[in-house]
Amino acid sequence: MIQKEVFSERLKAAMKKQNLKQIDLVRAAQVQGIKLGKSHVSQYVSGKTVPRTDILLFLAKTLQVEEEWLIGVSNVESDTEISATNRNILDTNKTILGNSNKENSEALTMSAKRQESSIFETEIISDVNKNIQTTSAATISRNISNKEGKKMRKFKKSSKLDNVLYDVRGPVVDEATRMEEAGTHVLKLNIGNPAPFGFRTPDEVIYDMRQQLTDCEGYSNAMGLFSARKAIMQYAQLKHIPNVNINDIYTGNGVSELINLCMSALLDNGDEILIPSPDYPLWTACATLAGGKPVHYICDEESEWYPDIDDIRKKINDRTKAIVIINPNNPTGALYPKEVLEQIVQVAREHQLIIFSDEIYDRLVMDGEKHISIASLASDLFCVTFSGLSKSHMIAGFRVGWMILSGNKAVAKDYIEGLNMLSNMRLCSNVPGQSIVQTALGGHQSVEDYIMPGGRIYEQREFIYKALTDIPGISAVKPKAAFYIFPKIDTKKFNIVNDEQFVLDLLREKKVLLIHGGGFNWQQPDHFRVVYLPRIEVLKKATDSMADFLNHYHQ
Repeated sequence: MIQKEVFSERLKAAMKKQNLKQIDLVRAAQVQGIKLGKSHVSQYVSGKTVPRTDILLFLAKTLQVEEEWLIGVSNVESDTEISATNRNILDTNKTILGNSNKENSEALTMSAKRQESSIFETEIISDVNKNIQTTSAATISRNISNKEGKKMRKFKKSSKLDNVLYDVRGPVVDEATRMEEAGTHVLKLNIGNPAPFGFRTPDEVIYDMRQQLTDCEGYSNAMGLFSARKAIMQYAQLKHIPNVNINDIYTGNGVSELINLCMSALLDNGDEILIPSPDYPLWTACATLAGGKPVHYICDEESEWYPDIDDIRKKINDRTKAIVIINPNNPTGALYPKEVLEQIVQVAREHQLIIFSDEIYDRLVMDGEKHISIASLASDLFCVTFSGLSKSHMIAGFRVGWMILSGNKAVAKDYIEGLNMLSNMRLCSNVPGQSIVQTALGGHQSVEDYIMPGGRIYEQREFIYKALTDIPGISAVKPKAAFYIFPKIDTKKFNIVNDEQFVLDLLREKKVLLIHGGGFNWQQPDHFRVVYLPRIEVLKKATDSMADFLNHYHQ
């Protein structure tokens, strides 16, 4: 295999020699009709991956070096250093790319000159669809040396992934990983994973799993263990979700798996589904992957981040099949009151829409507020309600989630058959995880200690809200649930036009990792999400760093 480190070092050396930046390579590729994303080049430079053969040939030609030198199988750097015979062989192979004409060369030179005054122009864009396979050095070498000009077969990712994005673990996170591998400590405020921040699973849950492990070695029923589904059914009754029996409950490897399953079973190419903006990006990604068209409705920051009902109505047409709500909300921490939920139900009723309700944070509600399941208000509609133990019981790694079908199931008979088919195809969800659902949902709920005044999550919420809003140029709506806040940044004050570049600059200078608003399908470059799971002393260090950074930052 190609040595990634060798390739990375030689690529950087060649770019420096030619006075080219990463963006120049991207623009040169565009001129030649070659698909090369900004995240591609960033990953090559950082040593994360290496290119396919056609991209390698383009890079070598543009940088005026030899392909074999670039991948580390030769120490001969330039074309002038090799024999006439080998030069002819290489030149023959380079025709795969086509020859760049004089205008292309001039365009590249001008692009390089325009970038000379840039401070650091590495732009990492949310291109999860641009991940590239590692290529064998021997394969590339054979291809370069092939006198007959026979092209090697190439394997590319599915075109279904072209518009799929998931920046919660995207390019900015990749940069943080690179920094950590180089020995830099990064403070991660990017993902809602309680365990690394000292939140522990209740002892009783761990004890019961240990006791049952030997009974969990085989597959369970595809929908889940009887004991787990019975406990979930009883939980649904406490939430006043109507018309639910044990066969309406499916366990999953976290809610994430079940979202994917639901979108795959429902959406045909071109079908539309209403998803909030900002959203938890998995919803948009799974709908896109299934062939559907996500249509984002606005949640209004001026109205406590509640869904804009008028905007929802404007975006419904005869292709709209369903509406998604995330309540409590990720990334805003909003909690929807009954009157808002009733308005959404009315819209769904008028247009005969399925309601998908993501309620994974329903037990993390503060300030004496109560969570209401929208399904409890919609007995005449078909609803799918999602929840699990990852957040409320601090066991994200156990991957315990579920979905509940309720309401008018008769109208979704065929869809439910599709759900059953896909559920059977994955055999079952994690059985040891299922085994502790009954224990987790019964008895004292330890999460309540965290969300009361004096509890960790409550006090950390209080701190982060004040600390962020005390920074000039930052405002925020105080979250009522979950453990996220979605602050707004004054883009005019800081001249911010690219929110991803903002969080990347913060990461590199202050070693603090956030996710930009665009990662949650928010269209303006004026928001970012903060996870406030770390203890207050850690949050203080992070917010002090942010304040110092913004004291001088100007994009």
